Amino acid sequence: MVSAEAEPRINDRIRAREVRLVGQDGQQIGIRLLPEALDMAREAGLDLVEVADKENPPVCRIMDYGKYKYEAAQRAKESRRNSTNIIVKEMKYRPKIGPGDFETKTRKVRTFLEEGCKVKITIMFRGREVQHPELGKRILDDIAVEVEEVAKVEVYPKLDGRNMVMVLGPAKNKSRRQATRLAKAEPAAALESEAVSQGVNN
Repeated sequence: MVSAEAEPRINDRIRAREVRLVGQDGQQIGIRLLPEALDMAREAGLDLVEVADKENPPVCRIMDYGKYKYEAAQRAKESRRNSTNIIVKEMKYRPKIGPGDFETKTRKVRTFLEEGCKVKITIMFRGREVQHPELGKRILDDIAVEVEEVAKVEVYPKLDGRNMVMVLGPAKNKSRRQATRLAKAEPAAALESEAVSQGVNN
């Protein structure tokens, strides 16, 4: 939310003697005395909002300020929601992991990515294993290949102390692939309504 101090002056709170007026559709009306600008806003059933108080004279616009504040708050809320929804999971491997464990862990990595999470892959070296970083690099490369259709590499393999790490992020077109798989797995549910069916196919 915008603090009271940061909010622009509106209507009778505007202090300037004259203003550079902008109409509700964005048209430049020109310099007007403040009382005249206020009358024009009131006749339109709208507010006079000081949008550039550093200018001389300040720029004021005729608008529905309540609607403007609501829409700005909704945009800010959506932006915050999108920026805080990214979750980072971690999956740990050993350099000499067996095929079965590799498959199980990598399948879980795929699931995390399909859910929209980022995944930090950590190869844990023990003892002298750290002298053979190529073993960890090979595993990380294999993981990247296994999930390449649902992931993108955001941080390429690098040593981090006694570990080697790589970070994967969900591919941008992941949602479409996930919708396609759901449609194949649950055809009856997908066909319950025409709207749902069209949403899955698009």
